[in-house]
Amino acid sequence: MFFFQVQTVDICILFLVKEICVEAINNPIRIEGYARKVFKDELPTNKSIKKAVKKGTIRINNSKIPSSHWMKNGELIQLWDLEELPPKPFDIDLEIVFEDHFFAVINKPAGICVSGNQFRTIQNGVVSLLQKTNETDALNWPKPVHRLDKATSGLLVIAKTRSAMSDLGMQFEARTIKKSYHAIVHGSTPSSGTLDASIKGQSAVTRYDKLLEVPSLRNNTITLLKLAPETGRTHQIRLHCSQIGNPILGDQLYAAKTKTNKGLFLAATGIQFKHPKSQKTVSFSIPFPNKFKAQLDREQRRWTKYNTPE
Repeated sequence: MFFFQVQTVDICILFLVKEICVEAINNPIRIEGYARKVFKDELPTNKSIKKAVKKGTIRINNSKIPSSHWMKNGELIQLWDLEELPPKPFDIDLEIVFEDHFFAVINKPAGICVSGNQFRTIQNGVVSLLQKTNETDALNWPKPVHRLDKATSGLLVIAKTRSAMSDLGMQFEARTIKKSYHAIVHGSTPSSGTLDASIKGQSAVTRYDKLLEVPSLRNNTITLLKLAPETGRTHQIRLHCSQIGNPILGDQLYAAKTKTNKGLFLAATGIQFKHPKSQKTVSFSIPFPNKFKAQLDREQRRWTKYNTPE
């Protein structure tokens, strides 16, 4: 059931989407658990429920409440649509790898945040770049489905409809989306392996294959890897590489002694998932950035030049 009730909160407008009178609670249940039952169509993932409670778009009797709230009979649980001010279009030349009426895949440049309280973001960049969708559940503007670190380049999925945003979000939560990365790391590694080390108490697994190893005057050896994270923890690949003594070249956070002014050598180069409308498997890939090959060639040339007997 849809309502036209509106609230203004700071610079945002809240539109009431659904309201339910709580009744027949026989066993104690917190708000997140109850919301999963009554808003399963609108918010299909646990993450979306938690986020809605935290942001205050799930409310009790028009009031924001904490996730520790226990539900009571007679309360009104409400789902609001937080309509933020439209992003300010940021003129940036982005490579569109794929686009249809439901989503787009773009190649994010390194050094730009996906979103946030800044003007130079991918969110602002795609507002006027992507084509308008003719779907009835179109988002007011295209929105990124997931995140990449500011320093990381590569494939980023942008939703254009509410159903696509929901479906792709569920795929990410279920870990059925397959992603691959390329990175240049310090030192030498085995030809392949699995990195299995928890991050902040949560399981984290990354598989890798060594593609190329070259000698380096600055770093002794550098190695080009292809990596496939099986989980999606924050900074997972960067942390895993650092933990085994092979931090990513240019990582100012996890490789304090890194020696390069070329930025982080980590790129998201492949992604595979089910199309949110047809449910057919789709795959997208791009080559690793030109700076990767340039760095490998440069290190090899310098090594050869200064280590060749006269």
